[in-house]
Amino acid sequence: MALSEQEVLAGLAEIVAEETGIDTGDVQLDKSFTDDLDIDSLSMMTIVTLAEEKFDVRIPDEEVKNLVTVGDAVNYITTAQA
Repeated sequence: MALSEQEVLAGLAEIVAEETGIDTGDVQLDKSFTDDLDIDSLSMMTIVTLAEEKFDVRIPDEEVKNLVTVGDAVNYITTAQA
């Protein structure tokens, strides 16, 4: 069963908080992973791996560069689950 956008956002925010210490409330759809949340490439790869496990989706390496904002990641995961 596919999760809603809000459920994916909440789960992704938990992953980001665990990996980086950023408050889950700061992980919003319009936030950039690099510019707003200051997440480096190594942490981003860890977040992607954890998201793949949590949401049972595959995010190819070539797609990671397209996940600029939290909303991009939520949309990708939501679509991949459908």
